[in-house]
Amino acid sequence: MVFAVNGQRFELSTVLDPSTSLLDFLRTRTRFKGPKLGCGEGGCGACVVLLSKYDPITEQVEDHTVNSCLTLLHSINGCSITTSEGLGNSKDGFHPIHQRFSGFHASQCGFCTPGMCMSLFSAIFNADKTGRPDPPHGFSKLTVSEAEKAIAGNLCRCTGYRPIVDVCKSFASDVEIEDLGLNSFWRKGENANGNVDKLPSYRRNEIHTFPDFLKNEIKSSTCLMSETENECLTECHWHSPISVEELQNLLEPKELGIGKRVKLVVGNTGAGIYKELDHYDTYIDLRRIPELSAIKRDSKGIEIGAAVTISKAIEALMEGKEILPGSVFMKIANHMDKIASVSIRNTASLGGNLIMAQRNQFASDIATILLAAGTSVNIHTGSERILLTLEEFLNRPPCDSKTILLSIHIPSWNPGRNTCSENGNSIKYMPMKETQLLFETYRAAPRPLGNAVAYLNCAFLAYVSRTSDEFVVVSPQLAFGAYGTNHAIRARKVERFLAGKSLTVPVLLEAIRLVRAMVVPKEGTSSPAYRSSLAVGFLFDFLRPLVKGLMVPIKDLQMKISDCDANGGANGYFNTLENKSSLGLSAKQVLEVHGEYFPVGKPTEKAGAEIQASETQKYANMAANQAVVDYDMENLEPPILTVEEAVERSSFFEVPSFLSPTPIGDFSKGMAEADHKILSSKIELGSQYYFYMETQTALAIPDEDNCMVVYSSCQCPENAQQVIAECLGIPHHNVRVITRRVGGGFGGKALRALPVATACALAAYKLQRPVRIYLDRKTDMIMAGGRHPMKINYTVGFKSDGKITALHTDILINAGISEDISPIMPSNMVGALKRYNWGAFSFDIKVCKTNHSSKSAMRGPGEVQASFIAEAVIEHVASALSVEADFIRKKNLHTFESLNLFYEGIAGEPVEYTLPSVFDKLAASSSFHHRTEMIKQFNGCNKWKKRGISRVPIVHEVRLRPTPGRVSILNDGSIVVEVGGIELGQGLWTKVKQMTAFALNRLWSDGSLDVLERVRVLQADTLSMVQGGFTAGSTTSEASCAAVQLACNVLVERLMPLKESLQQQMEVLSWDALIFQANLQSVNLSSSALWIPDYSSMQYLNYGAAISEVEIDLITGATTILRTDITYDCGQSLNPAVDLGQVEGAFVQGLGFFMLEQYETNSDGLVVSEGTWTYKIPTVDTIPKQFNVELLNSGHHKKRILSSKASGEPPLLLAVSVHCATREAIREARKEHFCNGSDGSTWAFQMKVPATMPVVKELCRLDNVERYLENMLSHR
Repeated sequence: MVFAVNGQRFELSTVLDPSTSLLDFLRTRTRFKGPKLGCGEGGCGACVVLLSKYDPITEQVEDHTVNSCLTLLHSINGCSITTSEGLGNSKDGFHPIHQRFSGFHASQCGFCTPGMCMSLFSAIFNADKTGRPDPPHGFSKLTVSEAEKAIAGNLCRCTGYRPIVDVCKSFASDVEIEDLGLNSFWRKGENANGNVDKLPSYRRNEIHTFPDFLKNEIKSSTCLMSETENECLTECHWHSPISVEELQNLLEPKELGIGKRVKLVVGNTGAGIYKELDHYDTYIDLRRIPELSAIKRDSKGIEIGAAVTISKAIEALMEGKEILPGSVFMKIANHMDKIASVSIRNTASLGGNLIMAQRNQFASDIATILLAAGTSVNIHTGSERILLTLEEFLNRPPCDSKTILLSIHIPSWNPGRNTCSENGNSIKYMPMKETQLLFETYRAAPRPLGNAVAYLNCAFLAYVSRTSDEFVVVSPQLAFGAYGTNHAIRARKVERFLAGKSLTVPVLLEAIRLVRAMVVPKEGTSSPAYRSSLAVGFLFDFLRPLVKGLMVPIKDLQMKISDCDANGGANGYFNTLENKSSLGLSAKQVLEVHGEYFPVGKPTEKAGAEIQASETQKYANMAANQAVVDYDMENLEPPILTVEEAVERSSFFEVPSFLSPTPIGDFSKGMAEADHKILSSKIELGSQYYFYMETQTALAIPDEDNCMVVYSSCQCPENAQQVIAECLGIPHHNVRVITRRVGGGFGGKALRALPVATACALAAYKLQRPVRIYLDRKTDMIMAGGRHPMKINYTVGFKSDGKITALHTDILINAGISEDISPIMPSNMVGALKRYNWGAFSFDIKVCKTNHSSKSAMRGPGEVQASFIAEAVIEHVASALSVEADFIRKKNLHTFESLNLFYEGIAGEPVEYTLPSVFDKLAASSSFHHRTEMIKQFNGCNKWKKRGISRVPIVHEVRLRPTPGRVSILNDGSIVVEVGGIELGQGLWTKVKQMTAFALNRLWSDGSLDVLERVRVLQADTLSMVQGGFTAGSTTSEASCAAVQLACNVLVERLMPLKESLQQQMEVLSWDALIFQANLQSVNLSSSALWIPDYSSMQYLNYGAAISEVEIDLITGATTILRTDITYDCGQSLNPAVDLGQVEGAFVQGLGFFMLEQYETNSDGLVVSEGTWTYKIPTVDTIPKQFNVELLNSGHHKKRILSSKASGEPPLLLAVSVHCATREAIREARKEHFCNGSDGSTWAFQMKVPATMPVVKELCRLDNVERYLENMLSHR
């Protein structure tokens, strides 16, 4: 094997296991550690690299992204690989992509950044190969639409995606420069035309992805087998046959050996779904068989080889003069473009997808849409070739390893032609003027752009003829799949019913009743009724524009019916041009800064964004899967799996008295004053998984003198040191825990990291050799615990004017099997619940011990759940009074007097209470009231889409902790800084660097000293920096800055007399000269400090507000977030760019909790959401279309560090505004669709968290289509 990585030649003569992935090789056998292992499923994009192939005949290089965690090493023979380091690095200089990622503040923890860079680079590089006109200088040929979608297959848990999208768009030729967000290249408001030159210069064709030496070797065939020879690496059992016959021979038992396991591969992407827990003896690569890679086109259709990738198939379907906008081929291609991600489509084969659908019951979109299009397949089984319809193929028994799918034939469907159906009968010829072909595909999935399996997919094809006032359906073909069936099916009964009938309301109603009876998910399928309702809704959406009594007047069948449909049709019809518009993402960031204010944190490039390296452990995982654990079950009581069972058996964790919150006011008196009461209303909240991009990891290395050095991805190294020392039975000073940076934490790398680090240290101690542990994503998800689930019961009293007089909550918290941080939950929850003036507020909160995995701190622990409870109460009161929820919120906002009562001792001065002004200012700046009226008009004109808008406030309490810091100045004038805080991606290092430069700047009264570039922040080391504490609660950055400021003040005091003395002797004094003289005169240039917050300012309140507007689809339950506006009081920000990133990232993570993420367990308490296939965090296509954030400068706060305030956790609570807006939209839907509201059902309802598509659709009624049609019939 010969290949190249970043231009470096690699030749493998040693035997490697054929299951070795490209990522394994890169991270263990090369110096290129950019690609990361995030999931091992191809679902996160952290491992994305560029793979380039050279064709010596055409002398063309083909470049595309691949997931290196799935790509097998032996499949890249003769290829060139480019990683992020190949674009640029710290030694050779960074690429403009890297520079813009830094300058637009688009990297926080940085774990996902290398994959993001490669996805973007591939999009730019391939766009520049096209024949499009040359773009302006500094831009690529990429369009904004393509740029926004370039990272659709990449996950980021930190940033919220907005700055990453800005980076992508900054390369687009059609970008509006003034639309790009906050960056370090220019100031907001500067001349847009002049800003282009300030961007890091991009020059096309600067990167050569395929080295000349490899081209020459390929041409001379010195390293590669001839195309007519079988490439057989016998020793490692890898075969690449060049004909079907040779493949058949390889599959014979005499070739394989009795009982040997063989795997046929093209892209190996199936391994992301069906994990290789067992060993395969032989791998056979199908890509060099010409018949399986051929694409043939004729008048009858297009035949695609089974080994052709999905991306190549999409290109083939969209090529050719006969491909008209809206044609069957075009629609199929557009649907395929929403399957998986770009990097998966680049390697996954069309045939492999169909084989998985047939053999493994994979929920394939491709099988469904091709089934509706009348597709046939060629297979080779035994000694014969068979032509089957796709339906026949799917209905066969599961294919064995000897059955080979050869090709897929998709027929042409052109009006007026005799087109053969799958059973050989031709469709009756109909003149063009009288008939028209309809073909549409549908999918309902959590992510619009793909990278998510559909709840249901379907495709419908039919010829229709038009009489004077009716449409007649001829030969319909209706296919449904992915709804909990073994494979995609044709709805034959429905097809027979519709064939030849005029489309009327009664006919449509009967057709969808037949569909509902037919589309029945098998037992165990999630949301079965929802999936059936999708089938009904999609057929309704397909036929509705043609039904007499439902259709909108049209002049020509070629027009796009849905554009004229006041009912809000979801799709275009009649060969229309697909919508190729962009995601439409836009944003603005506003920094309110006084003219005389010069923050430490003016936007600068992010510090500490490189990513830690790790080794592969494939075989360790395989060995672990073989382990059998035998538990002694004797005398065990039944497990406690619910909080109700915990209550019955009095299984609780004790909450220390100093953590127990106290009630406010007299609840009984408040209820007595109430005009109305809501008694015992229930809420249930689930969990949320951290989904840090880097899973739990540790490296332990035995050191001399019975010592142990442990590198741990941990938020609290000092705690890890203590636990490891106690486990090993050695003094603390024999354990050194080092944490350089963490690839995302969110609380999950605090106490949950300790078992991993300790187990690693124990193994290293016993074996006396280095040991590394890296949890795979499944294991991490099973043991992480995540956010606390809970059940809530509340009682509230209120007056007729909306003023709430009393609230009582009973809360049962599921803490899992051990305490972890659970005892702090009651205090945290009560603190967040007090955001409104409830009059009187009492509570009973129990922390339940169950047999679930231990729950732990997750960004805003308890406060996020309490935020939802508070808003649910507000919404319920508004429903009871039939008034807008915003009115109730405004009515019950705190006055400063009530704030002082609820938050005694920490409310601060009246001038610091900015929430009322924030609430009103946000409404004005976002045109809240005007938009509310516009939404009413929209809802009145649209039957199947509804919008809602909601404004919510936050009051968030934070606490400061003692934090150490050390600043040392070296001989050359460079500066090293140590702090107790850990860089998790929250910008702590950046703020500390800037604080250091700011504090030392006092030495020069004119402010001319700039040592920022000389400052380096060192990794956390428990034997170097003691009393480091833990990094959590949003305040570690500011506390670390305070400690550094103290240390710098000491250095300034030491250096100032020397500096003044030298200035009298020297005309110009430089920093270097000052430090040189300080060393000569033995001035102590190292200063340590332990910052201890003043008791009176140890706690303080943060304020903010958000307005979110959403649109829901009543057919699918999909929620689109149209716009979010946030105003957040950040005090005087230490670094506006960092704080904006924290606000946006926190909000999007909260969005995941409230709308998307289902961290579920089964009836036995076992985690069933265990990877990217089953757990969906927000992606670039699920964030707000317009995302505006303003940091409010609330003036001088004498008790804050440089008047700054926290930004890490509080904004997450604002994401509840999306949930509330969705509730408003659902309420409008319920008003219109068959809920008369006499029983209060229109106004009062509980909406689950997360409000996924099934939840929204269920609240809009799963039978809303049938009811709508029945209602139409009853009023005729």
